Amino acid sequence: MTTTVSASPQSPPERLAPARPKTGPRAWATRAPLLPALVFLIAVTQLPFVATLVISLFDWNSLNPDKRSFNGLGNYASVFTDAALRESVVTTVLLTASVVLATVVLGLGLALLLDRTFFGRGLVRTLLITPFLIVPVSAALLWKHALYNPEYGLFNGVLSWIGDLFGDTSPSRPDWIAEMPLLAVVAALVWQWTPFMMLILLAGLQSRPAEVVEAARLDGASAWQTFRYLTLPHLRRYLELGILLGAVYIVQNFDAVFTITAGGLGTANLPYTIYQTFYQAHEYGLASAAGVVVVIGTIIIATFALRVVSSLFNEEANRA
Repeated sequence: MTTTVSASPQSPPERLAPARPKTGPRAWATRAPLLPALVFLIAVTQLPFVATLVISLFDWNSLNPDKRSFNGLGNYASVFTDAALRESVVTTVLLTASVVLATVVLGLGLALLLDRTFFGRGLVRTLLITPFLIVPVSAALLWKHALYNPEYGLFNGVLSWIGDLFGDTSPSRPDWIAEMPLLAVVAALVWQWTPFMMLILLAGLQSRPAEVVEAARLDGASAWQTFRYLTLPHLRRYLELGILLGAVYIVQNFDAVFTITAGGLGTANLPYTIYQTFYQAHEYGLASAAGVVVVIGTIIIATFALRVVSSLFNEEANRA
């Protein structure tokens, strides 16, 4: 007689219970060192913004402090209907779009060059990064006096030297800032922000799978085909990130406009117009409303930038 031994089914492994958040004195002891930083962050960023939001609801001119009154959303209506503010918005869009487009194209070209191996590449990379490390006001002063000055600037000095070579005894000495003010500001910003784009795109180029590029070369793909069908699609996320971050920075730019043109000749962007409204016209409520609009627009752009950054991290994690 055979006996059948029935094996008892094995119980499934117990699932690990999700970790519960720590509570009690020990948890507060571990979080206490972060409280000063949190309080400092709130005091420096959030409280001033709340104060600006409150002031934007008032009709407040510091020259007539006794006539301060609640204005509701009237200041915001003025922001979108005032001719000077509308013109500054258009100038901001033109300035941001032109600088970002130029820096992306130049940064991509420099990144493609630095992705190659050649003697002295580290030194060249350091020299190309240098403009981004200069204080913005110092960079603007450099362009205004050392390059643009019609009497002793480098640009007119080069024109004079070329004129002497061809026998022109009275070469033209253009006033670069007066004749092309917006282009003068754009050139200074492009020079300063191109290294930023170059670094982002260079990081993207160096993250390409080397075996894929080598396989394309073995299959007979030309350099242009490799760039168009492999490099450019791979750099799409990095291009989006550079454009979004560049737009966030350039939209808020004040130093170059203030230093080179002082907001004149049609170069007053929105940050400079806010400065004029607050410090020269003393319209605290209107300036605060314009500042809130700029912050909201910057937050919208930054949100897209953060999504691009998170997608980059997810792609790298999936690849690993």
